[in-house]
Amino acid sequence: MADAISELNSFHLDVLREIGNIGAGNAATALAKLLDKRIVMKVPQIRIMKFSEVSEVLGGAETPVVGILLRIHGDIGGSMMFILDNPSSRLLVNILMGKPLETDLSFDEMTCSVLTEIGNILAGSYLSALSDMTGLKIVPDVPALAMDMAGAILSVPAIEFGKNSDTVLYIENVFMDGKDSVIGDLFLIPDDLSYGKLLKTLGVV
Repeated sequence: MADAISELNSFHLDVLREIGNIGAGNAATALAKLLDKRIVMKVPQIRIMKFSEVSEVLGGAETPVVGILLRIHGDIGGSMMFILDNPSSRLLVNILMGKPLETDLSFDEMTCSVLTEIGNILAGSYLSALSDMTGLKIVPDVPALAMDMAGAILSVPAIEFGKNSDTVLYIENVFMDGKDSVIGDLFLIPDDLSYGKLLKTLGVV
């Protein structure tokens, strides 16, 4: 298949941005219901990148991060990751749990559960929007949480999918709670065959 990035024109990127907007709205609504408080998400920034560029986006391979990984199957296969650096994890958990923002983050069972559920809600919201707009059946597996350096977190999908695909859909999410905000990075990594199906639904011949 030709380079998927070169096949995407402004129209296809606009469609992906619309999917991102719908996913963000769904995610904000789901989080608000779960936590019984208003959560605002800015319009997400979306772009297509090479897998080799992901570490740079996260601040380098040695940056400590929290990653929530979901494998996906159905009409397309691959994985989806939600990644936060440690300061963002602390801020997001404190915002969502109503704690003072400077509270130290302890990765206890409750914190890990909150982060996993946030990643699950975000990924599910975007995958649902993607499925609705493309007509493709996309089923996520149970999410897995890991705390490690960015390079180690990324090695899991790299080993599994890197041989067949080097294209990643990057979605930057910004959570707002009053004046406080935190950025979370979401990555969709389809395998090579799945990317072809996705592009076809967006009108690529």
